[in-house]
Amino acid sequence: MSLAGQNLKYLRKLRGLTQEEFATRLGIKRSLLGAYEEERADPRFEVLETVSDLFKVSLDELMRSDLSEQKGSYLAKRRAQKMAADKNEITFVPVKAAAGYLNGYADPEFIDELNTFTLPMLAPGNYRAFEIVGDSMMPTPSGSVIVGEKVDDMESVKNNQTYIVISRTEGVVYKRVMKNNRVKNKLTLVSDNPTYQPYTVNTDEVLELWQAQMILSKANVQTRWDVNQLAGLVSNLQEQVSSLKKKLN
Repeated sequence: MSLAGQNLKYLRKLRGLTQEEFATRLGIKRSLLGAYEEERADPRFEVLETVSDLFKVSLDELMRSDLSEQKGSYLAKRRAQKMAADKNEITFVPVKAAAGYLNGYADPEFIDELNTFTLPMLAPGNYRAFEIVGDSMMPTPSGSVIVGEKVDDMESVKNNQTYIVISRTEGVVYKRVMKNNRVKNKLTLVSDNPTYQPYTVNTDEVLELWQAQMILSKANVQTRWDVNQLAGLVSNLQEQVSSLKKKLN
């Protein structure tokens, strides 16, 4: 068994997750995870990156070290990280505080006035939660709370992942982020609801980035599309298909 596949299996069992649960967190099929653990396939780099983020281990450790042989030191390291994280207190930024957050995001007194909560399933890290409104990220319903982990380095932004983006021009938004390797100083923000067009922001306008880790929403809330929304969605998709056909031709 490869060390990477062996470590995936070890970490999954250490967290008490089934293959189905772990595969869901990694964004892959259960059968593919099984192939990784059984050494029938090598884990993709982006999968290892996700595991590295989830368990706070380096890619080098995942690929070159047998974590099961370092059980004592690994668990001790995780325990120390948890203690240092001050119980992972998560500051909550409700919609009504979003406008003030643009000016107070770096002000300790402003942040201290906001409510906090904890989530035991999160690994140690720097987290913040933001309430979102609107239908631009449907099927994520309006009123959901997005728990994000702080991104300190713009170079670590991953394409097509969801982030809370704090910028001077757009305020607090929840979008998928795409980087253009040819244009280093811009990010493209994309909505999951295709009726909303993508747009770009300059990186020097971005005050903070928080990579989405969890979505909290009220139970029994169903996202509903009305006829006009569905019609607009179909029309938008048709335009995109037509545009792609023209480019291909």
